[in-house]
Amino acid sequence: MNRTRPAGRHDRRRPAGVTASATARARRQRPHYWFADRLLAVLSGQRPVHWMLGHTIGDAYEQLVRLAPGAPLLPADRVTPVVRHCGEYHPGPGVIEAFARIGSGDRVSAMAFRLEQGRDQRWRCSAVELGGERVTAAR
Repeated sequence: MNRTRPAGRHDRRRPAGVTASATARARRQRPHYWFADRLLAVLSGQRPVHWMLGHTIGDAYEQLVRLAPGAPLLPADRVTPVVRHCGEYHPGPGVIEAFARIGSGDRVSAMAFRLEQGRDQRWRCSAVELGGERVTAAR
């Protein structure tokens, strides 16, 4: 007896109602949310910078190399930060300019980044900004 369906129901479809957790999972699969989570993990010291190799282009990796050692998104109280919201703007085809609100306890930080889609259809981060100040790589 299959206890996952109501009695008398034989098809495998789920009920029409969508749960909040399903909506959250779908939202997290969007590229700007995926990158926001990855960038947060690096900039809060939870993951090493090289975790972003292959997911960055241009100066973005150098920006992360300069930012990550200070773990700028890890608050002094060591509460694990989370992406509260991530928005997106599409200035043209294959480009996403995204912003994220990072929450940790009572503290809220801002992060902005640019994603570019390559010929292979993969998204890569090309720029990162924290708190409205762009970090540029030293030349």
